[in-house]
Amino acid sequence: MPLNGVNTPALLATIGVVAGQPQLAKFQFRAHGQWKAGTHMQGTMLGFAGAGGEHAHKAATVAHTDHPAVLCGEDAGPTPVEWILHGLAGCLTAGIANIAAVRGVKLHSVEAEVEGDIDLQGILGLSDKVRNGFEDIRVTFRIAGDAPAETLKALVAQSQARSAVFDMLTNGVPVSIAVEA
Repeated sequence: MPLNGVNTPALLATIGVVAGQPQLAKFQFRAHGQWKAGTHMQGTMLGFAGAGGEHAHKAATVAHTDHPAVLCGEDAGPTPVEWILHGLAGCLTAGIANIAAVRGVKLHSVEAEVEGDIDLQGILGLSDKVRNGFEDIRVTFRIAGDAPAETLKALVAQSQARSAVFDMLTNGVPVSIAVEA
């Protein structure tokens, strides 16, 4: 039966199909960005490839990034680094919901607080001893469900172990940049 809003039968069926046909596990997600002005960029996410074919989301998602006025922007959206924190929270939370559903744990609430510390001296070119990105990221979950605290903590641990975003942030990923001018 579906649990926690997760189509558990479909999730388990997907796991079974991919176990038998590993080539279906290969996905490519895409985002298109277009500069608007200043530090403002509009991004669109719609199409992706996977499970042996091309797919599209039900609707395009349009998202904006910008910097607040204190960082010389117009505040037309969250900063790019805030989207990273949002992505981490989203990935871990989805994992918690899926794992809880498969394990038969009914969730009542899951909240994530994600904080990242950054020293702008690196980005601003003021110090080559300060990295450009986050120095530290902290995630705190408040979770309630029909299970003992240790079981709920185990859900979070398993989500962390399987999170794509957590993996990319903690292990890095090769990034290549091409320019067509």
